[in-house]
Amino acid sequence: MSNEEKKTITAQTAVDDDEPDEWDKRIFSTGCADENTKLTDCYYEKKDWRICKREMEVFRECWKRHGNDKRTDSKDV
Repeated sequence: MSNEEKKTITAQTAVDDDEPDEWDKRIFSTGCADENTKLTDCYYEKKDWRICKREMEVFRECWKRHGNDKRTDSKDV
């Protein structure tokens, strides 16, 4: 198999893998997918949740605004 064929197969696999999975569908259904992405990106970059407090607060506000706290029976602590 040539390098070009390998690149083509790799590119096709990446495109195929871009379909939303069950986790993605679940996050999209909350109405807070963008906030979740920003929060997880912050943690990925910083490796410390304490640095991502603002992103966490924005996500928490979105979560409540969309009624997800009632749906998941979460509690404020």
